[in-house]
Amino acid sequence: MKNIRNFSIIAHIDHGKSTLADRIIQECGSVSEREMSSQMMDTMDIEQERGITIKAQSVRLDYVKDGEHYILNLIDTPGHVDFSYEVSKSLASSDGALLIVDEAQGVEAQTIANVYLAMENNLELIPVINKIDLPAAEPERVAEEIEHSIGIDATDALLVSAKSGIGIRELLDAIVDRIPEPEGDPDATTKAIIYDSWFDSYLGALALVRVFDGEIAKGQDVMLMSNKETHQVLDLMYPHPLKKHKTKTIKSGEIGIVVLGLKEVSVVNVGDTITDAKNPTAESVGDYEPAKPFVFAGLYPIDTDKFEDLRDALDKLKLNDSSLSYEPETSVALGFGFRVGFLGMLHMEVIKERLEREFNLDLIATAPSVIYHVYLTDGTLVYVQNPSELPEIQKIEMIKEPYVRATVITPSEYLGNIMNLLVNKRGIQEKMDYLNEERVMLEYSIPMNEIVVDFYDTLKSISKGYASFDYEPTEFKEGDLVKLDVKVAGDVVDALSVIVPRTSAQSRGRALVKNMKEIVPRQLFEVAIQASLGNKVIARETVKSMGKNVTAKCYGGDITRKRKLLEKQKAGKKRMKSIGKVQLPQEAFMSVLKMD
Repeated sequence: MKNIRNFSIIAHIDHGKSTLADRIIQECGSVSEREMSSQMMDTMDIEQERGITIKAQSVRLDYVKDGEHYILNLIDTPGHVDFSYEVSKSLASSDGALLIVDEAQGVEAQTIANVYLAMENNLELIPVINKIDLPAAEPERVAEEIEHSIGIDATDALLVSAKSGIGIRELLDAIVDRIPEPEGDPDATTKAIIYDSWFDSYLGALALVRVFDGEIAKGQDVMLMSNKETHQVLDLMYPHPLKKHKTKTIKSGEIGIVVLGLKEVSVVNVGDTITDAKNPTAESVGDYEPAKPFVFAGLYPIDTDKFEDLRDALDKLKLNDSSLSYEPETSVALGFGFRVGFLGMLHMEVIKERLEREFNLDLIATAPSVIYHVYLTDGTLVYVQNPSELPEIQKIEMIKEPYVRATVITPSEYLGNIMNLLVNKRGIQEKMDYLNEERVMLEYSIPMNEIVVDFYDTLKSISKGYASFDYEPTEFKEGDLVKLDVKVAGDVVDALSVIVPRTSAQSRGRALVKNMKEIVPRQLFEVAIQASLGNKVIARETVKSMGKNVTAKCYGGDITRKRKLLEKQKAGKKRMKSIGKVQLPQEAFMSVLKMD
């Protein structure tokens, strides 16, 4: 065990984490020059295209220092806040972490969030300043920023360039010297944490584990502590991006892949503890809680015949993403679809894109919403995810909405605009700290409903892309909230309903109907678009009818003939208006996102 090192990489998006992982793999000689490709650890197309890590990956590397052989287990973690549950379990499996900071961009919000997770797990942190080959590199300034914003000593920070390979050998030596060897009792009963799981078409559900005590052996009967289910270990492997290496045992301090032959990944949950079935351990590794969805949206197929295809696609996708939750729902406007729970907005984007790409579906997504705690006058508590399910106003005692602690790091020149944005989104300032003369860190308590739609895009546009943003859920607080309904030609479109603060209901209603007027196609009759609170209409726009020239066939003759035809058209339009149906295009459902 003294020659094993388990470490993670912590970094903000685009600070060079995947490139550094490639250089470490290359330096250790685990992949030949011919087999090497960029972003080796990012296996999905979306990861490669967007340059982000969505799924945690691991690799076992061999390294020789001063003639002694070491095993380095690189546990790659996603950087985005949506996947912080997965990050926390990956960090719980590590003994140390590399803190990567981009020389040009400095410390960012997501870096700080993940550093705090690492500190909670008592990991040894090694600061690494990347991209030092840039012409205007100032590593001393970045080291000072690390010390000021995070509070760790950065005087011996390692200077590397992941792209050109500068400082990689020194980095590997520092991993061996500074990251502690794993703790654990090799002779105790089996105790291991699952920090990732996915589905393989041939082997079934696979669990990626870190063994703390004892060992896992092929043929052993093991128990999953969360559900007390017993399964036999069919095979064991060490992880590698290209070829998995089979083994008979995974010993204390090591990481490996356990094959249990299960048909669904929902049994093998991230954060669960594996132990020996005959002689189970007394306590699990940390607290196990299933990942909770924070953002909910309706997904509907544009072609209503594809409902069963969407169900199959979600079932298959859940095999590789156990945090996905969904249930069928019906909308008058959109037909049959699913209410899907996501970990955050990026998770929602990724899932929708994967469904459309991998399963060839065309989908409409309704406006994302959060979960509300609704207390009724009879004393019962109802959880509402879909705005159309909100009970009648006279039955509601109060509504509580989820709040988050938002951290924004920005250059000081954009501070005024960003503070205005946060106040407009009902944010309450908790902390403001100057990291240096040019950069400021803001902490605000803000309702989650205000950040799930277009907050991130607005923040990036007003800061010209320089501000970074991170959040963590905190508590539920009472709010003065109402349901804003949209009526098109007199019918309520349930998929367009949103829950908004009472104070901004009128302005949002006006903005919504104004947006929809541009989108709803003109009919042969007038179409009224109304925003309402209950039965009270608070905003209205009218889509004018298309003109059909019914008098074109009249050339000359008495005026009464023309008048007769126009009166007949008028009566016909009146009748059409009473029975006419309006087909809403997909853009109408996105107009809810542009209410501000």
